[in-house]
Parts: sequence; C-alpha cells; structure tokens
Amino acid sequence: MKYKDIFLDFDDTLYDTHGNADIALRELYDDFELFKHFDKFDDFHTPYWQTNVELWRQYANAEITRDTLILERFRRPLSLGHGLEDVSAEFCLKVSDHFLNLCADKPGVIEGAHEVVEYLRSRRYRLHMCSNGFHEVQYRKLKSCGMLNSFDTIVLSEDAGANKPSKVFFDYAFSATGALPESTLMIGDNFQTDILGAKGVGLDVMWFNPHPEENKATEPVNYEIRDLRDMLQIL
Repeated sequence: MKYKDIFLDFDDTLYDTHGNADIALRELYDDFELFKHFDKFDDFHTPYWQTNVELWRQYANAEITRDTLILERFRRPLSLGHGLEDVSAEFCLKVSDHFLNLCADKPGVIEGAHEVVEYLRSRRYRLHMCSNGFHEVQYRKLKSCGMLNSFDTIVLSEDAGANKPSKVFFDYAFSATGALPESTLMIGDNFQTDILGAKGVGLDVMWFNPHPEENKATEPVNYEIRDLRDMLQIL
C-alpha cells in the first residue's frame, strides 16, 4: 500500500458546506425579516456568497483575521439593504452567531461521503481531517453529519496557528498525526488551499473537482476525481 495516512479536507469535500449554508441563509433571511429590506432573496444571497468567497481567500492567505471575516461577510451584504438602519458591528455579529448556529446543525454531506469514509477505514488507512474551519463550528458539524468518530485525528487551523495552504499548517499536521510526507495523500476540493498547499510540502494530491467545466488545474495533480466514489477505484 503506497499510502498509510490520508489528509482529508472537510468543507465541500465531505460536508456539504455550501448546500447547508444556503439552507441556513434562507432561514436567516426569514428569522431577521430581511425581506423587509431586500426586494428578493437573491439580492441578499448573491452578494453574501461573493463576499464570503473573497474573505475566505484572504483569510486562508493570512491577509485578514478571523474576526474580520466573521464581521465583514455580513456587514457588506447587509449594507445593501434598503431601510436597514442598523448594520453595526454588534448587529452583524448577532446575525453571524445565528447563522453559524443554523449551519452547524445541518447534516448534509457530499454524495458518497459516508461510503467513502467507511471504505477508507476498512482499508486500514489512517484518516486525518485537515480543515481551516472554526473549532467550535467544525465539531458541531462533525456531530450533526455523523462523522465525529470517523477520523484518527482532527487537525484544525486554529490549533495549528495557520491556515492551509501555509507550510505551518502542514508541519503541525505531520506533528499531530505522525504522518510522513512520502506515505501521505491529501484529498480536497480547493485547488489553492488543499492541493497547492499539500504539493508545497511534498504530498501526493487527489483533487475532488465536481465541476471540471468551471475549474481547471493550474499545476499537475496525481489524481483528479469528479465523484467521491471514484476514489474507490484508486485507493
């Protein structure tokens, strides 16, 4: 067996973060009666995602802090609402806390996630979740989707003191898991943070790319899969 250890990204690789967040955003929209300030849900939904994607990119590259991400991802879209007088930091953080609570209780996973995790465990790989997500939220999501006990190690950026793709994150992951680069495979959906980050420290990589018509590799990868279950034919 070429690999002994597998580093697995969690958000949008195993856990359907985007799909669950979409459900939570709709609930948030209703709970805070944002329909009074936006003509339609998409007027809030679209700028939220545009802002969120950009802020997470900056956060992964250590350009902004966690606190800035949490505040700005709601302050910016909420500022577009008409007649919404309170877009203070206090209000935005209240919205964010409610949103994270809604998200953390959603059970949705990427199709095939449970099957793949059980298969990898049956093959005696050591599985290590490697995530940039927030500590308290990630553990709640793991419990909600039934994967809390699926990993030998849970490696989070807050514990590492740095985000993927930083070498600091991966050095911490090696230390925490006892894994060696030459016998470890990184599996993830984000080409910048998961794939390039792992390649930078000498890991083989498997890119989960469910939308190849939209996303193209900018560097060679060892494996590229469109469906999680494709890895059953590889590992």
